[in-house]
Amino acid sequence: MRPSSRPLILDAAIRVTEREGITQLTLESVAEEAGLTKGGLMYHFRTREELLIAIQQHLVDTWEGQLLTELGGAPAEADDRARTRAYVRADAHGSVSKAELAFLVEAAGDAAMAEPWQVMTNRWVPEPRSADDPRMDLFLARLAADGAWLFEATSGTTLPEDVRTELYRRITGMVDAPPPRPADDTP
Repeated sequence: MRPSSRPLILDAAIRVTEREGITQLTLESVAEEAGLTKGGLMYHFRTREELLIAIQQHLVDTWEGQLLTELGGAPAEADDRARTRAYVRADAHGSVSKAELAFLVEAAGDAAMAEPWQVMTNRWVPEPRSADDPRMDLFLARLAADGAWLFEATSGTTLPEDVRTELYRRITGMVDAPPPRPADDTP
């Protein structure tokens, strides 16, 4: 395999994880799934850690591609609401995979693996910097969309289509609603 074949190896690693779990993800299991020798795989990834980091980046790139499709343009050219709307729609249309969940959990314990996810998600829906940050509701919509995805990924059930559609319609409504006005503390 040439270096351009790396995505095939990464897809093989994701299939192994989906089928057998992340603990069974070894250089040997990925090489076998990809139709390579272990040495052929190690030409591209010398260690399991290198492979895991590459998988994280591959998943981030795939997710960002879905976000770009939903947005229809570059994130830097869109406002916060448009980026958040795209994020919610991508969550609504995205696949739910136990392998993706396993890689996200794996990334949570390793700064090098977590960084691509943090950079990408904060580019689309930044975390609020303070309690009165006007983007608080947008961040809440991001958390709701991520929570719906997590529910399906961990529960083993798929929401009925009408429930799923209504859930994401309501989450999108959070994005489209005007920001709340600050409370007036005058007597």
